[in-house]
Amino acid sequence: MARPRVIIIGGGFAGLSAGRRLRKTDTDVILFDRRNHHLFQPLLYQVATAGLSPSQIAVPIRNLFSRKTNVAVRMEEITRLDPQANTVYTQRGAEHYDYLLIAAGTTNSYFGHTDWSKHAIGLKSIEDALEIRRQFLSSFEKAELADDTDTQRALMTFVVIGGGPTGVELAGSLAEIATKSLPPDFRNIDTSETRIVLVEAGGRLLPAFDEDQSERARKDLVGMGVEVLLNTYAEEIDSDGVEIRSGDTTKRIDAGAVYWAAGVKAERITESAGSELDNAGRLVVLPDLSLPGYPNVFAAGDICKAGDGKGKETPGVAQGAIQMGKHAAGIIASEIKSGVTTPPGKRPAFRYRDKGNMATIGRRRAIADFGWLKISGLPAWLLWAFVHIAFLIGFRNKVVTMFEWIYMYITFGRGARLITGQGRNPDSPRND
Repeated sequence: MARPRVIIIGGGFAGLSAGRRLRKTDTDVILFDRRNHHLFQPLLYQVATAGLSPSQIAVPIRNLFSRKTNVAVRMEEITRLDPQANTVYTQRGAEHYDYLLIAAGTTNSYFGHTDWSKHAIGLKSIEDALEIRRQFLSSFEKAELADDTDTQRALMTFVVIGGGPTGVELAGSLAEIATKSLPPDFRNIDTSETRIVLVEAGGRLLPAFDEDQSERARKDLVGMGVEVLLNTYAEEIDSDGVEIRSGDTTKRIDAGAVYWAAGVKAERITESAGSELDNAGRLVVLPDLSLPGYPNVFAAGDICKAGDGKGKETPGVAQGAIQMGKHAAGIIASEIKSGVTTPPGKRPAFRYRDKGNMATIGRRRAIADFGWLKISGLPAWLLWAFVHIAFLIGFRNKVVTMFEWIYMYITFGRGARLITGQGRNPDSPRND
């Protein structure tokens, strides 16, 4: 008799956690991902700003399961779901499952302005991070060769759209490298005069934090030379900059590059799930994380809208995805062991355990919220560094990253300031 078959879509935090939970069960697990590596996304902005190299925040998925003989990894993209037939489809054909976990994550959302993706790159992959790094460093090289100050000023202007954790961390890191790391390298320009503009449509930064900490983050960014524009949104983006609006006032900012951190949406695979979606295309799941009407299909991570067990929505952070992946896999493992499929209403409901929220702004600047304890400044920054090193996968990555950060702290240097690649084709947007 064939063993039960579990398919996991996505090798992010949720998919990886589920695969590890199922590695000792009497089942065959197939983990599909269009890429061959697991990416530690919280540190992706450091690759974009030349602080770390890609290999320090990514690890081949196959390596993680090389000794787990019941887990197979397939570098393929799932193109369609058919929950009624317990089948998923790849470009190679159909794959049957007994249980399915959808954990494919999210992509950038430009809120209907699909053409903006050609000019404002988001930060969701290593390729995105390397393109941001290439654009950023290339702008200074172009400014060094420019003959007039207006052109130099425009090339040394960078706009980040979105005041969530990605936007705040990216803006702070760009300001730090421009003012601290690059000035000795150039002769015809002063990179310390670089203009970093952070545009946020809401009334404050980092809305997941309380107002005092959001204001602390704003003041820290301003202290680093970042222009923070609240209650302001992008009205038009092109290859030479962005047009922003605040109230009835419209202003044009010519820029060397524009970066997008304003919104995400679920991967398109959810559209074929035959289940309810929210406005961001995320799967709306039952308390046990299964899809309504499909008790053997689960969703976890950013791709689903799930309650936290306390009347709120589970936040789209790594710890939430990890916990959801473990919860769904735990139900699957229990039912495979017993041989009985439990009705969703009798399964244990997912309960999110909030272990705190952190964001870094720059050198010795960070905020941390643990509910009962809120800290900022150097203590929060040191705690942020410790936690992120601890969560990196692989001993080598932990050690190399730790020494890289020590080096940057002492010298202000950035060891990955290489301009590589030919750049994206502006006529070929990556997202919609």
